[in-house]
Amino acid sequence: MASRNTDSSNQGTDAYYFPPGVSVARRVHGERSVGLLYGQRALMIGALEPLTYTGTMLSTRSGDRPFERLARTAKIQETVFLGTREEADKALAIVHRLHEHVKGTLPEAAGVHPAGAAYSAFDPELMLWTLAVIADSGREMYETLVRPLSDSEREDLWQDYVRFGELFSLPRSEVPATYREFKAWWDEKLSSPDLQATEHGLEMAPLVAFRQPVPIPARPNLAVQNHIIKGTLPPRVREVFGIRWTRTHETSFQAMAAASRRTRRFLPRPMRRGRNDVFFDVVTKGERKRGGTVTPELSANAS
Repeated sequence: MASRNTDSSNQGTDAYYFPPGVSVARRVHGERSVGLLYGQRALMIGALEPLTYTGTMLSTRSGDRPFERLARTAKIQETVFLGTREEADKALAIVHRLHEHVKGTLPEAAGVHPAGAAYSAFDPELMLWTLAVIADSGREMYETLVRPLSDSEREDLWQDYVRFGELFSLPRSEVPATYREFKAWWDEKLSSPDLQATEHGLEMAPLVAFRQPVPIPARPNLAVQNHIIKGTLPPRVREVFGIRWTRTHETSFQAMAAASRRTRRFLPRPMRRGRNDVFFDVVTKGERKRGGTVTPELSANAS
């Protein structure tokens, strides 16, 4: 599948949920580097909410194809952020149908959540957590690899994420109204002892985030991408997953980020901006070629 440039269109702004030249989220997620990396960062942080993580894992039908699932999710999100309303509505309808099956109760305790705790893809609290890891990861990757955002841009970006959440049925009333309120909520959430990784999450999240099945020539680039992802993770997250991070690691991360920001302006626009379908397809094909991915077993099915 050919990659598509997302910013040139003869259609008016009303044809998009996130219009070209207007939406900060479109600017952020239209960067190929952001689109390639923010999902893995979001996955690592997201795995620290045991109820959301375990409920999702119990409900998925692609347990042995986690990279295919990640690629499918990334494509859907890029379609919503970068596609037309018509394209986005089709993708949203697919997600809504899938989410109708993400519900049940925990067969055994997961973190602070006891056995029997109920979960649902439409639980506003769990939906807010999912939106939060996307929002923080998109912003963090853009500021790391492209440029810092001003306070007003961060606010506009957050309002776009609120709209994004609404499209997935998260009520606006359940979301922090401003970026400042979100940042305070986020910082408190990250410091909460309730955030933990289950045994399954400790093994599964780094596997999917850092061991993508790419062709041999792409592996050096993958190593660079993985280092950047690790460098943008909050220290608490690195600590939970046992990711060693020294001053040397930080120095190389800062050098990689600076090089990305410095060289980006010299790249042709199609290399900088657009959808990443072709790259996601490479990962999916790699997983299929090797017959799936050996993943840790989850203890039981949802009831």
